Amino acid sequence: MAGKLSNADLNPNGAVGVQINQRHSNRRLPDFLQSVNLKYVKLGYHYLISHLLTLCLIPVMIVILIEASQMNPNDIHQLWIHLQYNLVSVIICSAVLVFGSTVYIMTRPKPVYLIDYACYRPPDHLKAPYERFMKHSRLTGDFDESALEFQRKILERSGLGEETYVPEAMHSIPPRPSMAAAREEAEQVMYGALDNLFATTGIKPKDVGILVVNCSLFNPTPSLSSMIVNKYKLRGNIKSFNLGGMGCSAGVIAIDLAKDMLQVHRNTFAVVVSTENITQNWYFGNKKSIPWADCIDKYPVELVM
Repeated sequence: MAGKLSNADLNPNGAVGVQINQRHSNRRLPDFLQSVNLKYVKLGYHYLISHLLTLCLIPVMIVILIEASQMNPNDIHQLWIHLQYNLVSVIICSAVLVFGSTVYIMTRPKPVYLIDYACYRPPDHLKAPYERFMKHSRLTGDFDESALEFQRKILERSGLGEETYVPEAMHSIPPRPSMAAAREEAEQVMYGALDNLFATTGIKPKDVGILVVNCSLFNPTPSLSSMIVNKYKLRGNIKSFNLGGMGCSAGVIAIDLAKDMLQVHRNTFAVVVSTENITQNWYFGNKKSIPWADCIDKYPVELVM
């Protein structure tokens, strides 16, 4: 920022005015979010912390190797004689080195790999094309013309295609949303995806040591995770988690939980089941702000190791 004073800045009252030249005041700071990808910064920081001990030992080893290369046989012999008379120091240093190496090897994070991924695809008779869906919505008698038109726009613009499926209870006229029908939908989706997963990978259910299930809209008792444990006769000491009420973030949270559990319980498999339930959560009303939630249900299942 620069300032200058001229005769023209004297007003009739004799006061002095200062004219400010702001040609440099509009300079903007660089957009660090655009210039640096923070994802790679975070990844580099993770690698740095994970291998900090190794990075610290490398310069020490280089110095030792350089000093050893400059020693002649007589110096090595003198060093050996000196160490013979300092046996206690050698034992203590060796013990510290072995202990530190053991702690590092046992506590460093192990890599976790995604082995396979499976989705459930319902049978063809559960398809809900646009025309059939709009016809059933009109026959229920729960929607006025404005709500029906809004549903039609949602179907056209939300990305739901002619291959979209809805559960059995929603095909009935009138629909029959009930706890039993919702449990049937959950079993059909979870068991169908898990059957495909176990068949594709060749992994036996008894090999699974960690199970994480997440569903925000349907949380029965017994839980969804216990349903899977009983269905596939999973091992008695399995670490089972049932996450609910977390919305769309629950899928990412479930994968992160499985990764953390595999760091503690190693040499096993973790299955993550992420699902939602439509049967009891389809909206029958005319408020236009609510039906958007009916368009974001998803049914993935992951197996990680």
